[in-house]
Order: sequence, then structure tokens, then C-alpha cells
Amino acid sequence: MSKFYVTTPIYYVNGAPHLGHAYTTILADAMARYHRLKGDDVFFLTGTDEHGLKIQRAAEKLGITPQQMVDENSAKFRELFDRLELTHDRFIRTTEDDHRRTVEEMIDRMAASGDIYLGEYAGWYSASDEAYYDESEIEDGRAIASGSEVEWVEEQSYFFKLSKYEDQLLEWYDEAPDHVAPDSRRNEVKAFVESGLRDLSITRTTFSWGIPMPDEPEHVLYVWVDALTNYITAIGAFDDPERFEKYWPADIHVIGKDILRFHAVYWPAFLMSAGLPLPRQVFAHGWWTVEGEKMSKSKGNFIDAFELADAYELDVLRYYMIREIPFGNDGNFSKERLVERNNAELADNIGNLVNRTLSMSMGFIDGEVPATTDELKESIDIELRDQAIETRDGVDAAMKDRQPHRALELITSLSSETNNYVQTVQPWALNKKGETQRLEETLYNSLEAIRFIAVLLSAFVPDAAGRILDGLGIDDELKTIDSLDEWGRLPAGTKVEKPDVLFAKLDPPTDDDESDEPDESPAEDAQEADEEGANLISFDEFLNVEMRVGKVVAAEAVEGADKLLKLSVDVGEDTPRTVVAGIAQTFAPDDIIDWRVTMVTNLEPAKLFGIESQAMLLAAKKSDDTFALARFDDDVEPGTAVS
Repeated sequence: MSKFYVTTPIYYVNGAPHLGHAYTTILADAMARYHRLKGDDVFFLTGTDEHGLKIQRAAEKLGITPQQMVDENSAKFRELFDRLELTHDRFIRTTEDDHRRTVEEMIDRMAASGDIYLGEYAGWYSASDEAYYDESEIEDGRAIASGSEVEWVEEQSYFFKLSKYEDQLLEWYDEAPDHVAPDSRRNEVKAFVESGLRDLSITRTTFSWGIPMPDEPEHVLYVWVDALTNYITAIGAFDDPERFEKYWPADIHVIGKDILRFHAVYWPAFLMSAGLPLPRQVFAHGWWTVEGEKMSKSKGNFIDAFELADAYELDVLRYYMIREIPFGNDGNFSKERLVERNNAELADNIGNLVNRTLSMSMGFIDGEVPATTDELKESIDIELRDQAIETRDGVDAAMKDRQPHRALELITSLSSETNNYVQTVQPWALNKKGETQRLEETLYNSLEAIRFIAVLLSAFVPDAAGRILDGLGIDDELKTIDSLDEWGRLPAGTKVEKPDVLFAKLDPPTDDDESDEPDESPAEDAQEADEEGANLISFDEFLNVEMRVGKVVAAEAVEGADKLLKLSVDVGEDTPRTVVAGIAQTFAPDDIIDWRVTMVTNLEPAKLFGIESQAMLLAAKKSDDTFALARFDDDVEPGTAVS
């Protein structure tokens, strides 16, 4: 059994939890859940950082003791993480006794290596950042990187010989490029070290709220020596050697980019000095902006994490935050984008697939998984099986590469292809024709694909995935990554049951109402006709569909969407219509300029990636997954009716 040890930063308790805290911890939780699905021995650590000058000053302003303040604020983080249903194995606090003992032992080891000495510190210090800054990093009395105020500090201090470890740090960065990730952050850290390291002041004498320097109680340890050590305290360093050896080194420290230097320079140097192994990876993710602006209480766009948890279903929030931005990049939190992803990818795609397939299974084959042959014969069945296996492998590769957003993209793509499979094989038509054997084959394949999707989703949207798997009626052994080693393990005879609505559609936010209340008519009910085997419309209904010839006058790629093109199409009106079409992997924008194509022009507009699409382009999907467009000769005028 492999082990996997993942940590978040321990969060500073001078304020309420916000969007960034939720994001970091949800990411780490998804990693922990995924590795548990793989059967790994997982330890997931989070917690709170509770010492330092900033805490002491804030408590003084409130007229309470620092301990009272950290007790109250740490409890808020614990409450939030319970609300977010996170699966951490320990919530650590730096005011706990075992942590103090571990910090003292670290200092003793660093001193034994000859790396600590007494000197005088004079320089710029930010109480807000708990960080020292060079003159080059200061402008107008503030740290350039954070904007926080700095103050000139002169005092006696113990120093750590950080400069001694310059070459060893550079060797560590070079021996494995993913020790610090992503690449841009590694390059940033490497450049900082190459510019020359100065020894680090590690104690203060001007405040008292912290762990005293061993044998020097008038000196309080610098908060980062204290805080970083939590990663080894939690797994028994110096107290439980067997447990420590089992989990250390950490497989990944998930942090924000603002604390990269502390984790990728100071922390490995401390460990080198103490004679301990270094973490396998420090991964710095980006920051969230809110509607395009940096989050700030003064701007009124600060997102309180509790309000966030109240506003959205937890699965929807988890999905959006992981899916929206590549891990490591900055991202913009947009209610509109959250609604779009929920409606298009969760409700219309995954929810619809589960609803229609289980409904047909209950209606056509008495809700019982049919028996199938061991060998697939039809090419469309083989293609679905192969994509499911490829998706399993792709998700695993994406998680190893720290690309959880890519993992979700692959899973939703498999769901799309399974929806296409159902639409192509048409179980309702097979049922109507009495083709029982083929009906059972197609429903079995659809159900098995759903099992693959639900297992892989379990790390990301655990509640919905669990309800899907319960609806399939399977044992726990078929809910693991190992159970996806082969296709066709869904047992014949198992009773299935359609779960309640998995993902309700959300209304787009408006100026008057930003509550994002669920739509009364979930999209998952849109395919109810399939359950009854009808799927037919009358001629009168067909006449209600308005189709016209459109001339493509402009086309461009949609940023952030690999499959979409934004088209400007002349359909015989005063101004061209904007159309978003999923054909970018078949056609380059320049390929289709001036083409006459078939458009459905009386659909309600829909938003895709923030772009309102005002018509629908008709296309045929070929066996190689490319598209062919329904086209007309150049002498057919734009706007001509198609009938």
C-alpha cells in the first residue's frame, strides 16, 4: 500500500475564513479523497497558525488575551471545514503542546548543526505578513508584493545560517523540477536563491506571544520557524518515530503563491539543518479575483467562506472551484460562470445522463442490470468501453501531474460521449421494436459507463457521486479506482434506482436577485420522453422549428474553451447573429468564413463561456469524432428558409 501525505497551509487566525481558504483546502481534500479511492494510506493535514505580533496586537485592540482570540478564530475555521465536509485527518493548532515540543527539538537540532547564532537585527518588518523585507522590496512604506505596511525594527536576535544552504537548495530545485511547482514558481524561487541568501532572523524580543527560544525565554521564535514545523508535528516527529517514518516526507504541500518563499526556501533549509528529509513537492496555486478585481473588504467584494457555503450546494461549489482554473493559475470567481458550469456540465450533461439511463432501465428492464456477453461486438460499444478506460488512465495521469481541472474535463467528456452513445443507439426505439438483446446490451454499457464516471467523480463531487453509485446498487468494492481495471464488472441482476435530482439548474445572477436559487424544473427531467420510449414529435411540432441558411462572416476561438468557436452569422437580418458552436477541434476559424450553413434561428438564446449564442448550427458528428456541416451552394442567399 502506498502512502500519500498532503497538507494545506495552516491558516492565520487574525480574521474570518474567506474564498481563498476554502479553495486551498477543497483542492487538498480532493487529492486526499482520490488517493483513498486508489487504496493509498492517506494523511491529510490542515489547521491554524496562532502565534505572532499580529495576533498579539489584534487581541490588545479587542481587550482580550491572545489565547482567547485564537481559540475563537480557530473554532471558525474548524466550523467551516465541517461545513465543507472536508476529510482531514488532523486539524492542528500551533498552540498545542506537542507542537511546542517539536519546535523546541527542531531548534535544538539546528543549533547542534552550528546554524544558529546571536546577533543584531535591523531592517524592515511587516507584522501583517510576518515577513522581513529588503530595501529593494519596499516602496512608500509598504511591501511591494503584498501592499502591507512595514516598520523599521532594530533588536537583538538569533539568526539562522540560511546562506549556508544556498548551493544545497539550488541542487534540490534542479534534481527534480517538480520539487517546486508550477514551473513559473520554481523559476521565481530559484532566481531568488541565485541572487544570494542572507542569514535569517528567527527570534524577536519586542513581543511575547509565541514559543520561547529554548533556554532564552526573552526571545520569541519567528512565526515561520514555528508555523512550518507543524507539518512534522502532526505526524509524530520526535514523539512517534514509526508514524513519522511512515508518512514523512510530505508528498505535497499545497500553498498560495504569496507564501512560496517560506515553503520553498526557508522550510527545506530548516529541514536540511535538522537532518530531516525534504518534502517531495511544494505546489503554489494562484489567487482568486472576484468579478475581475482582487478580493478586498474595502472594495466590497470580499467573499466570506461561510456565505459561500450558504449560497451554493457543496458539490457545485467544489466542482466549479476545481474545474474553473488550472491548478497554479490565478482565476476569477464569477457567479455567472459558476451557474454556466453547473447548468451545462453538471445538470445538462452528467445529471441528464444518469436520469435518463436509470429511468429507461427501470422502465424497460424492470430496474435490473441485464446479463451481457463477455466480448463486445458492436464498434460503438467498443468505442465507449475504450474511452472509459482511457478516461480512467487520463484522470490518474492528470492527478499525478497536479491537474485536477484536467481530470474533471476528462470525466465530463466521458459523460458527453455516453450521452451521445445513448442518443445514437436509442434504447427507446429498441424497446419499441422488441429488440430485447440489443436493448439490454446498450443499457448495460450505459450503466457501466456511469459507474466509471461516478467512481472518478467521487473525489470531486462526493455527495452526488455517492448517490449515483448507490443508485447502481453496487457494493463498496466496485466504488474504487481498482474496480475500474476492467470493463464489465457491474453485476448482472443488481437492482438500480434513479436518485433524486443530482444537480438542479440555477438561474443566472441578476442585479435584483443574486441568490442563484435552483430552477423549479431541473434539466435532468428534459429526457423524460426517453423513459416512455416515445421520443417522437408531431409534424405540427416540427413546423415550429425555424431553420434558415446562414453565411459565416467571422469566426474566432473562445478563450478557455478548446472545443468552441464564436461565429458571426448573417441570417438575412439587419445585423449578424452571434453563435457559439462546438466545432473548434474540426475547423479552424478561417476554414469556414463565407460558408453557407444551416441554422436553427428560433431557439431561446443560451450563454456559453459568458457569450450569448443566438442560434444553433446544425452538424453531423462522424465516426472519428469530427464534424460535417450542413452546407449550401454560394448562390443560396442568407436567410433562406430551410424546410
